[in-house]
Amino acid sequence: MRPYKILIVDDVPENLHLMRNILSDQYKLVFATDGEKAVAAAEKHHPDLILMDVMMPNMDGYEACRQIKQDPKLCAIPVIFVTAMGELSDEMLGFDIGGVDYITKPIKAPVLKRRVQTHLSLVRVEELEKTRLRVIERLGRAAEFKDNETGLHVIRMARYAKMIAERSDVDPEWAQQLFLAAPMHDLGKIGIPDSIIMKPGPLNSEEWDCMKKHPEIGAEIIGYTESGLLQMAREIALSHHEKWDGSGYPQGLVGEAIPLSARIVAVADVFDALMTKRPYKKAWPVEDVLAYVKDASGTHLDPKVVALFLGGLDVVFQIIEAWGEESGASLNGDE
Repeated sequence: MRPYKILIVDDVPENLHLMRNILSDQYKLVFATDGEKAVAAAEKHHPDLILMDVMMPNMDGYEACRQIKQDPKLCAIPVIFVTAMGELSDEMLGFDIGGVDYITKPIKAPVLKRRVQTHLSLVRVEELEKTRLRVIERLGRAAEFKDNETGLHVIRMARYAKMIAERSDVDPEWAQQLFLAAPMHDLGKIGIPDSIIMKPGPLNSEEWDCMKKHPEIGAEIIGYTESGLLQMAREIALSHHEKWDGSGYPQGLVGEAIPLSARIVAVADVFDALMTKRPYKKAWPVEDVLAYVKDASGTHLDPKVVALFLGGLDVVFQIIEAWGEESGASLNGDE
């Protein structure tokens, strides 16, 4: 694992020397002696953390922090102010402009070490979360690769699902979690033979029985976990082929016994699957797809979810415009 990089900013050489002695055995250090040089060093080195003095010539630490936080490439870097300015108003200003902590001088080595460790631990948590979400996204793309090589289906249907959730009365965090979990709905297709997935025509009864196993395979791959996101992904994978009237699979659930997440994904998935060219079918015109979704309301699909989806068609068309298939359906059904 690479050592964390810390940018230390102070116009007093003795302070730079002191912080170097405290931190150099654990971290890679970069130094700057005023605010302008701090911004330039942040742009050049992209440190994991910045220790920022306030009172400096040319540009003070507050202004340097403001400029760093205004840069989309730098704004996530945590800034800890290390300064002799100990008034409450000074400290509050530091937090208001984006600082994550405020240490008053004279510097105490144990305090500085512990504060740095704490905030770098939070950086590590954020890095792990980004990695986890990236892996989840890749899993969703992997499941689609056999019959939709671009992977754009999962991108679109996840956005449709989020739009539906946002139009309902669910918590915004739940809607975001649905957006992240939805791409794993067909993960179980990984366990289905290519000869079935890629067959350019209707499946026979034996092949269809095999295909119908993919929800349970997906749920088994995801497994049981304490992660709320993966719990939702599992219930979606298992239940997105259940039908409102109980005629779906694998459990034959009826109505609201089907998890809400799966009912939302079912609408998003059916709409986009019909709009998309697959090995076994052409892309349908949007008018035909919308007619199918309306007809399926109350039988295959949850009527309330269908109504929410149809009420957000302006967003749906924006998603299609942004994430359309070059070889798939357009709004007029052309290929």
